[in-house]
Amino acid sequence: MNSTQYLQVKAWDGKVTVRVRVAGQGPALVYLHSAAGPLWDDFLDRLAEQYTVYAPEFPGTTPDDPYAVKQLDDLQDVVLLYQEVIGKLQLERPVLVGQSFGGMLAAELASVFPQLPSRLVILNAIGLWRDDAPIANWNEVPAPDMPALLFHDPAIEVARKMFELPQDPEERVKAMAAGVWALGCTGKFVWPIADRGLNKRLHRIAVPSLIVWGEHDRLVPAVYADEFATRIAGSRVRMIANAGHIPQMENLEATLGATLDFLGEQAQ
Repeated sequence: MNSTQYLQVKAWDGKVTVRVRVAGQGPALVYLHSAAGPLWDDFLDRLAEQYTVYAPEFPGTTPDDPYAVKQLDDLQDVVLLYQEVIGKLQLERPVLVGQSFGGMLAAELASVFPQLPSRLVILNAIGLWRDDAPIANWNEVPAPDMPALLFHDPAIEVARKMFELPQDPEERVKAMAAGVWALGCTGKFVWPIADRGLNKRLHRIAVPSLIVWGEHDRLVPAVYADEFATRIAGSRVRMIANAGHIPQMENLEATLGATLDFLGEQAQ
């Protein structure tokens, strides 16, 4: 286990404080989490063995600061805020890695600020739309159906633990409320249609890029991997077998191996 610290970064003219979890050692890597909120898992622990991982918490998802998101009106605000946070952390061309909603945000940052990252890795990213392959609106999915939507095999232990709630009644209610609030905070910048014009900006990405996808994704169909690849020049796709929307949890070794191989190759 890598030692962890939390940094408080004031941004957006001092109106938003972004908490950033930091662990590891080595070159800087910024990890952008999914719509469900911050989750530090084995994937990040393993990345932190070779990189200093910076994991910002999306405004509104930090405990005791739920209303920070109200300072942001649209996706442009979000992208500018994150660029400002990375600048205040004094990170020079960090690796950007993003999962789902975070994958979209990482791609937006790399397209709006082409010189910001050194490399880009997106995992099962949202942000594009095809009428023949609609993305499921996770905000409308009943809680009991979420494991089957996110995991190829919802019966595995990591899936069970992800949705496990505290036994204490008060803590259970708090955990449920925090989950719903996180989805609302991020969903504000995605729905009613999960497309904010990213398809018109992806061509601006100017760094080596890897697109990682669980081949059995029921939330964002795997056809979107190729949609991203056709728009990001020189990018490559790695499909992860026996995995759904969160490949790093369902098939950690394959996802981690693909990511580290790519980053190591690009660093040479």
